[in-house]
Amino acid sequence: MTTALALPLHDAALAERLTGRLDLVEELLRSAVTYADPIAHDASSHLVNAGGKRLRPLLALLTAELGDGARREVIDAAAVVELTHLATLYHDDVMDSAPVRRGAPAAHEVWGNSVAILTGDLLFARASSLVSGLGPEAVRIQAQTFERLCLGQLHETVGPRPDEDPVAHYLQVLADKTASLIATSARLGAMFGGCSPEVVRTVTQFGETIGVAFQLADDVIDLTSDGTVTGKTPGTDLREGVPTMPALLLRSRAAADPAGSPDRDVVALLDSDLSDDADLASAVAALREHEVVAQTRGRAVALARQAVTELAPLPAGPVKDALVAFADALVDRAS
Repeated sequence: MTTALALPLHDAALAERLTGRLDLVEELLRSAVTYADPIAHDASSHLVNAGGKRLRPLLALLTAELGDGARREVIDAAAVVELTHLATLYHDDVMDSAPVRRGAPAAHEVWGNSVAILTGDLLFARASSLVSGLGPEAVRIQAQTFERLCLGQLHETVGPRPDEDPVAHYLQVLADKTASLIATSARLGAMFGGCSPEVVRTVTQFGETIGVAFQLADDVIDLTSDGTVTGKTPGTDLREGVPTMPALLLRSRAAADPAGSPDRDVVALLDSDLSDDADLASAVAALREHEVVAQTRGRAVALARQAVTELAPLPAGPVKDALVAFADALVDRAS
């Protein structure tokens, strides 16, 4: 089995190396979700079998190319970050009541909330077992990342304090809930590729910045793309009251507008009962047409450009070019 790269690369040799190593990661992932117990096996394998772009392991493999990307520890590190990501998806889909993930029914739709949550825990356990073989520093980084993932979800669930700016609060949620693991992917790849501390710091900051851009782009995609392409139901966040950047920007505008303004009308639509699919589609369409969507995309593009400037200390060459392409691809995609 050959895993397709979710990134166009001009350097054929680099593309061939990454493809071969991503195949090894895929084998390790499938081994990690194998259980003798049939329920544990079926539920744990569900999202691995559904596929995905494997962006986090790809980033780990790519940053390792700045050193010695052929080390076995790099493959293990890449599998750790993807297992961790998959575990969060099981939990997120329960909390967001998302019916579809990667074009397949979400795990909680198949087995129920309790099994989905416990399956996420199983994957966290397997990721922890695998990272333990990489040494104490990797374990510490994984623990810190897991803490940030939990804090990001906690703060998203609780919402901003009365005296806190909702947009600033949301950006911190994105930094913790999404960017932390992307940064760790870049960090572990460079670490176990034998890169210098300076290179490790550079790619870690790159991952942190591009991670926020990635999620802002996701906010746009959730409104503008076909669900058959994304594998997710458009507007799920709106239905569940989960904040996104377009909605937050709209609410900020509406708060400053006089009664009866078009912005307030759209906010009222978002705050209505969206349990009916037709009502949800109307709310998605109204928000999709608003300029706050373009503003959100502009923020994502600006952050991607910032991430590229953070790569300045790296030596010129195909790996740096690929990291630039990675940044561009994360914000210029349809799913």
